[in-house]
Amino acid sequence: MSQPAGSALHAPQLIANSQMLYLVWVPADPDAVKKRVPAGLTPKESGDVFMNQYLVADPQQTSSGADAVDSFGAYSLTYLGADLIGLDTEAGTPGRWWTHYFNSSEPMARYAAERGVPASSGETTLKITPTSVVATTFIDGTPTIRTTVRIDESQRTRSTGQLRYITRGQDGGFVSGRYPFVMDSAGGFVVESLEFLDPSSDVYALRPADPLEVTFGFYSPNITFCYPGGEGPLGSFHGS
Repeated sequence: MSQPAGSALHAPQLIANSQMLYLVWVPADPDAVKKRVPAGLTPKESGDVFMNQYLVADPQQTSSGADAVDSFGAYSLTYLGADLIGLDTEAGTPGRWWTHYFNSSEPMARYAAERGVPASSGETTLKITPTSVVATTFIDGTPTIRTTVRIDESQRTRSTGQLRYITRGQDGGFVSGRYPFVMDSAGGFVVESLEFLDPSSDVYALRPADPLEVTFGFYSPNITFCYPGGEGPLGSFHGS
């Protein structure tokens, strides 16, 4: 398979005011998840899986805007992978390894792939009411993952911090990317269901255990973050 052409955009890129649903859960088959983490990185013994389903509705929510060459444009994204041990950015915020990444924006997929992300095509929809969020991920037009959560209109909670995702650099070494964020999370957050709808999909191996055990999650109607921020070889000062 030929490598996608590189992006004309420089890191980092800023994404503002997106709508995001983020979960971490215990999988049905921890060994299947852990096998997807390469040697040199250590997954959690429980094989915890993370997933982010989010929407950027307007090109002007990105620092590349609407007119730049390779602008991300408006886009949707679902990505998944495994939580790691020993690479926390702060207490309770583990480093993470991507296994799947389904992006509706071809320029953004190229930007991510150039940085070692396993980017491919897909679409994500978010149906939002004052009391619920339903996020559905489509791969090749097939509904593949559906998350349903309950929220309410109570006061939102402000959170800040950094996430870390590890990728494979062009030289084969690991690269640490830090992703600073500022967000408001909705109150009343309860996960009602997490459905993996297509047993023939490769992502089905990351499906949750039954009964569902969610270890972390939030819905933010307004999150701003850099993509990616603070890249550097894992273990270096910049990638520490």
